[in-house]
This record gives sequence, C-alpha cells and structure tokens, in this order.
Amino acid sequence: MIELSRDQIAAFQDHGFVVVDKLIDGDAVLAARGAFDRLFRGEFERGVLPDEVNWQEDTGRTDMTRQICNGWKADRTIAAIVLREDIGRAIAQLAGWPGSRIMQDNVIWKPPGARPLGYHQDDAYISWVSPARMASCWIALDDTTAAGGTMEVVPGSHRWAVEEPSGLFHGPEDYQRAMREAAARAGIIPRVEHVVVPAGGGLFHHGGTWHGSGMNNGDRPRRALVVHALSSEARFRRENIARGNGPIYGRYLRLGDDTMDESYFPVLWTEDGRRTMGIDGIMSETLAQSA
Repeated sequence: MIELSRDQIAAFQDHGFVVVDKLIDGDAVLAARGAFDRLFRGEFERGVLPDEVNWQEDTGRTDMTRQICNGWKADRTIAAIVLREDIGRAIAQLAGWPGSRIMQDNVIWKPPGARPLGYHQDDAYISWVSPARMASCWIALDDTTAAGGTMEVVPGSHRWAVEEPSGLFHGPEDYQRAMREAAARAGIIPRVEHVVVPAGGGLFHHGGTWHGSGMNNGDRPRRALVVHALSSEARFRRENIARGNGPIYGRYLRLGDDTMDESYFPVLWTEDGRRTMGIDGIMSETLAQSA
C-alpha cells in the first residue's frame, strides 16, 4: 500500500512531482514486463484493442520508443496495476481532488538506441474535459539511469502557463526545445532532473509539469507504466472535443450527456469509499490466472 508522508506531499506541491523508491513489488514488475511482451506482439488477451497502438513487433521502427495507450483494457496484468485503489488515492491526495478516475495508461518501452520523447505538459492535451487537469503516476519497470533515457522533469514548471502542444512527440531531434521556449516566455532558466530509481520505483507528477526523455544510450531497455488520472468529478467539455487527444477519447462521449462513462474512465478511489463496480473483478481474474 502506498502511503505518502507530509514531506512527500509538500515536495509535490513545491516541485510539481515527488519521487518514490517503491510503488510496486518485484513480482508485479516481472508480470508487467511479460504483459509488455504480449501487447507489443499484438496479443490482447481481453479481446479489446487499446485506444492507441503506436508500435507493433512486425511493423515498428527499431529506433523508436514503443507506446500503447490504455493497455489496461486489453491486458489483465496491466489492469491489476493501473486500477489499484492506493494509486488512485495517492493521486487524489496530491492533486487535492475528492477522488480520481483513470483517463488513460501509457505502456512505454524504450529499447537501447531508441529516440527521445519530446518534452510536454500532460494538461495541454485535455482541454476537452473539465476540470482540465491531470495528475500521473510513472512506474519504472527497469532500473533507470540518466544515460538510459529515463524520464526528465523540470522542478517548479507546474507553475508555468499551460501551452498548446508543439513539435514532435515521438523521436524529435531537439526533444527539449518546447520546454526551453516555454521557460524563456516565463522568464525562467530551467533546471532538469533525471528520475533515477530502481525497478518498481517512480514518481507522481502534476499535469502541468514539463517532462520528457532523451535517447536510450544504455545497453538495456527502459520500460515504464504510467497512470494518468483525472478528478472523479471530471466531465466532458464537448466544445473542445476536437482539441488535444479529444478526437481519440471523444468516441466515449454520450449523446446529450457530458458525464464520463465509468466503463471507459473508471473511478479508482473517492474519499467516501467508492470505486467503479467491476474493476476489482478484472484484478481478481488476473490473480486467479497467476495462481
């Protein structure tokens, strides 16, 4: 169970992120790696295609970082991690929300030699929901190093203005450019920190925090699983549905109703003890299969 201290909560508020050495245990790390192998081979055990599939074994470029979004819908092992109640509670606690719901997960695999992921703010992609604010939990599945293309964050950048996304996300030549330009507009000289943690560790970060990752110049893969959450009270903002990644997730917009369907954006935790009915069943199925 993840229990955050007052110092960790204060660090999140001050810096826009907080690093945690252990978010999941070794067994969960190994299970998640196996799920990564399945997903990038195109094996979706639940019979459901993830919302975004940016790389597959037979067709993907070897120099690009592999990414799938909402692997939890396709694989029970991924669901057993990203739908955890304690992760949802920690995110809500840090963000100051009455509860949290999953917006999407990211299944990210950066093999040796893979190109960077461009710096960005997560909140820049979600103007199609209200409140348009995200908070995330990034979980390393391999020991990370600065040379190995680990995640980079800019302390205090959650206080800058949220800007429209610009430049390439996958494999840009200058992966820090958008962040440097934003810092210049804010009159700030940015400081970059590399997230160096053991497998199973990671960080929580604010949706306004600038982050990205460089090329993997190491000799081993850098895999990570990310939980991107919204407030449990978030709703669609249909006038902005064509912006950011709204065209992808707008498929779940109901006719004449702006509520977010919990079948696709399940509630992980609320302060009154509520979770979406059925998501614990997905996790129970995973445990039964393992047994």
